[in-house]
Amino acid sequence: MVTSGPRAGALLSVNVGMPRDLTWHGRTVHTAVWKKPVTGPRMVRRLNIDGDGQGDLAGHGGEQRAVFVYQIESYQYWQKQLGRDDFTYGQFGENFTVQGLADDQVCIGDRYRIGDAVFEVTQPRVTCFRVGIRMDDPQMPALLVSHHRPGFYFRVLTEGTVEAGQEIIKLAPGPEAMTVAAMDALLYLPGHPRQQLLRALRIPALSGGWKASFQEMLDQPGQPVGNAGLTEASPPPAWPGFRPLAVTGISRESETVISMHLADPGGGRMPAALPGQFLTLRLRPDPAGRPVLRNYSLSGPPGARDYRISVKREEHGVASQFLHTRVRTGDQLEVAAPRGTFILRPGQEPVLLISAGVGATPVLAMLDALAAARSTRDIWWLHSARRRADEPFAAESRALLAALPGAHRHICYSSPGPDDIEGREYDTAGRLSAPVLAALDLPRDADAYLCGPPAFMADISAALAAGGIQAARIRTEVFGAGPAQTPGIAPVAARRPARQRSPGRVRAQRPERALGPRLRQPARVRRSLRRTGALGMPHRSVPHLRDSPHIRNSPLRSRAGR
Repeated sequence: MVTSGPRAGALLSVNVGMPRDLTWHGRTVHTAVWKKPVTGPRMVRRLNIDGDGQGDLAGHGGEQRAVFVYQIESYQYWQKQLGRDDFTYGQFGENFTVQGLADDQVCIGDRYRIGDAVFEVTQPRVTCFRVGIRMDDPQMPALLVSHHRPGFYFRVLTEGTVEAGQEIIKLAPGPEAMTVAAMDALLYLPGHPRQQLLRALRIPALSGGWKASFQEMLDQPGQPVGNAGLTEASPPPAWPGFRPLAVTGISRESETVISMHLADPGGGRMPAALPGQFLTLRLRPDPAGRPVLRNYSLSGPPGARDYRISVKREEHGVASQFLHTRVRTGDQLEVAAPRGTFILRPGQEPVLLISAGVGATPVLAMLDALAAARSTRDIWWLHSARRRADEPFAAESRALLAALPGAHRHICYSSPGPDDIEGREYDTAGRLSAPVLAALDLPRDADAYLCGPPAFMADISAALAAGGIQAARIRTEVFGAGPAQTPGIAPVAARRPARQRSPGRVRAQRPERALGPRLRQPARVRRSLRRTGALGMPHRSVPHLRDSPHIRNSPLRSRAGR
C-alpha cells in the first residue's frame, strides 16, 4: 500500500461522544450526535474511534461509516448563512473536523493517511434529523444536501492513532473521480442520469447501501439512458408529429395564468392523456421566423373530450406572450400528442400533490383523476403562491378536494393581499418550506408529486427526503422558461453549461487559526436562507435504515414554455 503522497489538509479536531437519551418533540431520541473534542492521541479502529459510539446503528456507524468527516470551511459557510457565532468542534456531529477535503473535491474511493491510520472515503453523510436537533435548527438536514455540503464517511483500512494537528496525506484517488457532493446530489436531488448511476456503481469503495439504491434506480421502467429529460421513456404517443387543434375556449385562472381548451377541429374526441402528461405546441409568433416549441402540462380532467393547458404569462416569454395576447377562440395551433412520465401511479398509498404557482397544472390533473375515481386515498394538496389573486385553480382545487373523503389542503401565500384572510384563503403566510412540511407531519409512506421552479423542486425534494419519505416515492416536474426539450419532435441543440462558482467558498486558513476570532465574532446580519427547503428530519431520515438509502426519484425532465 502507498504510504506517502501530497498534503490534502489537516486534522483540526478529533471529536467523540457516547449515545444518550433526550426528549425532542415529545418523544425520546437515542443519539450520539453530541461530540466533544479530545486531546492527545486517539486510537481509530475498524468500527469507530475509542470513546465514540452511535445511537442509531441502523443509520450510522459500522465498517462503512466508521468515521464522519466535516470541514472547517463548511463551518464558516454556515456561520455566514445562518448568522451564528456559537459553533464549536463537533457541532455537526463529526468525528474529524478538518481543514480542506471539500465535498466538491473529495471523491468516493479516495484514500488518505492521518497519523498511523489509513482511511478510504465510502459515501456522503446521511443527514438524519439528529443533526437538526444538535444544531437547534430543523432545516439543517435538508440544507446540508441542497447546499451540497453533507460531509462524508471514512472506513478504516489500517487501524492506528490520530491526533489533532496532524497533516492529512492523500495516498490514492478513487476510480471514476466522482465527488462526494456529486454522489449526494445523484441520490437525493431530482434527476438521475443513467450514465452517472452506472459510473457510481463502478466504484468499489461505495458502500453497499448506496449501491443498492442506485441499482434500484437503474431497474426502474423508463430509466433514462443519458441526460435525464432528453431521453426518458414515455408511453407511445397517440399520433406522430404535430396536428392542428382548434382553440375552443380561453379562461382566466389568475392574474397571470390563462387556460386554453384544444379540440379536434372535426369534432372528434381527443385520445385520452394520462394525469400529469404534457402537450408540445409548435407556435409561430413571427410568421417569417422559425417556429417556437413549448411544453405545457395538461391541467384538465384526463378523460375529457378536449385538452386543457394552462399558461403563465412571463414578461419576456415569447411563447406565453403570444398565447396570452394574440391567440383567440377559433384559432388553430399545431400540437403534438400527450407525452411524459410524470404521471399518477396507481395504488392505495397516501398522495402528496405539491406545487408552486403555475406548477399546479399537472398535479391538478392528478387531483381530477383521483376525484373522478372517488379515491379513498389520503390526499394532500400543498400549494405555494404569492397571494389569492396569483393562485391558479383555487376554486377548482377546493371543489375537487371537497369531494374526496381523505383530502387535506395547505396553502401558503408569500405576500398575502389585504383581502386575503388567513384560515380562509390560505393557511400559512410565507413560502411552502421545510418547517411548514415538518409541522404537517406528512405520511412517510406517501407517493409525492412535485412541480414548480427548479429551486423550489430542489428545496422541497430535500425537505421531503429529510422527513423520511423514500426518494423512490418522490417524483418531480420542473417548470421554467426556456427552449422545449421534447424527444421525438424536434432536435435540440446542445448548450455548454454555464460555469458557476461554488457558493461560499472560503479560503483555507492555517489549522491553529481556523476557529479563531473570525469564526467567533458576532454575526452582523442574519442572512436569509432564500427558500432553501429543509425538514427537521434527515434528508431521508429513514431512508438509510439497513445501510440502504432506497432512493429513486423519477427522472427530472426540464420543463419549458412559461
